[in-house]
Amino acid sequence: MTRRDRSHEVGQASGRGRLLTRWLPIVLVVVLLGGAVAAYRFDLGERWFDTEPPDPVEEPAAVAPPEGLEVPALDRPAPVAEEADQDMLSRAAVRRALAPGLRDRDLGKSVHAAVAPLDGGRMVFETGQQAFVPASSTKVVTAAAALAELGPDHRFTTTVVGRRGALTLVGGGDPFLVSKPAPADEWPPRANLVDLARQTAQSLREGKWRKPVRLSYDDSLFTGPTDNPAWRSDYVPDDIVSPITALWVDEGLDPIGYGRLADPAAGAAAAFAEALRAQGVQVTGAVRASRAPRRADELASVSSAPLSQVAERVIEISDNEGAEVLARHVALAREEEASFAGASRAVTGSLGDLGVPLDGVRLYDGSGLSRDNRLTGPALVTVLQVAAEPDRPDLRPLLTGLPVGGYTGSLATRFDTGPRAGLGRVRAKTGTLTGVRALAGVATDQAGTPMAFVLSADRIRLARTVDAEQQLDELAEGLGACRCTR
Repeated sequence: MTRRDRSHEVGQASGRGRLLTRWLPIVLVVVLLGGAVAAYRFDLGERWFDTEPPDPVEEPAAVAPPEGLEVPALDRPAPVAEEADQDMLSRAAVRRALAPGLRDRDLGKSVHAAVAPLDGGRMVFETGQQAFVPASSTKVVTAAAALAELGPDHRFTTTVVGRRGALTLVGGGDPFLVSKPAPADEWPPRANLVDLARQTAQSLREGKWRKPVRLSYDDSLFTGPTDNPAWRSDYVPDDIVSPITALWVDEGLDPIGYGRLADPAAGAAAAFAEALRAQGVQVTGAVRASRAPRRADELASVSSAPLSQVAERVIEISDNEGAEVLARHVALAREEEASFAGASRAVTGSLGDLGVPLDGVRLYDGSGLSRDNRLTGPALVTVLQVAAEPDRPDLRPLLTGLPVGGYTGSLATRFDTGPRAGLGRVRAKTGTLTGVRALAGVATDQAGTPMAFVLSADRIRLARTVDAEQQLDELAEGLGACRCTR
């Protein structure tokens, strides 16, 4: 390159430098103005420097107009819609917790699940919408009806009446009446025949009665068959369940064996005769069934624990006999005949009054032993929701009586394989028949939000029964282990 070429190149560079020097201030001014406009338009100052403009409502002085200029006051507008409930159950989260496990082959081809907020609201998850065999989860609706119709403070009373030297033991349908005083720590407390005999003897002494007495018993409070035609034919003969009567002690168990009495009322009367003799009362003749005389005097009575405690116990240990007795009392309260059929009608009617959807619901007993019973997820979930309503404290024992998974009642030896985070967060009523497993209760998720749920499979192959039961337990624990709120 020649000297002339180099000098020409240097001259060009110098010219460009002078040009850049001349326009640079103008470019910088334009950039700064553009940045200010962008910051104003797009709130970039807030985004870049984590600052917020003053709120004209909260900090009026910070945005005060110039002196002498009047502007209308700013009021924060009302929201277009109510703020979303932060404790609402997430459909997606509940589905993630349940859907994969519900496809487990051990559960068979008839699987049902329903989940909804315990404090009310629509179902957030439901599958297998048709009615299913509920087994002992039927006791949930039986207890709810009993509490609704009778009230939690109701007690069942067994009495002794007398007229002209004849005594009659009158059954009042106390499901937990016992022959001898129960241990002091047994819950709920039990009325017993020894106390009843002691009161009777005292009344006879006060009446200066010294002659032998004749004793009969009246169990006519309940009517109809004592063995349910809708049960399997061997349930009563094989001592799986006692005949259902208004008078028994020890739930009809045979005092000298491991079976159940064929005539629990007669057994109770015989035990009462022995208790009277132990109090010095002479009982003569055979003890027979007979209606109590209308004009007889009441000599003694003993009463059960309040229904709130009775219902809790029936739910906790899944007491078949106790549930059947409670169903009969629902029938009496609703002026139905106190039979299996009358009790089923009465419990169904009571559920309807509580607002429970009855489509698909069919009841043939109060315990769930009948395979002809049908319940639905919405029916059971609604019962649990109603029991949790603030204005229904009368139904609260239904919830407090639910066994705690892995700890109490019929769930004490279960819930040992699921996620540990869910342990202790599930309370549920079990349901168990051949080929049927069910859980209906309340799970509390990791955020502390309770949900009502139902899980059921009613076509389980016999060889897979244990695995199916375990799978349902794990699904319920999964609800407790999840963070299902949004």
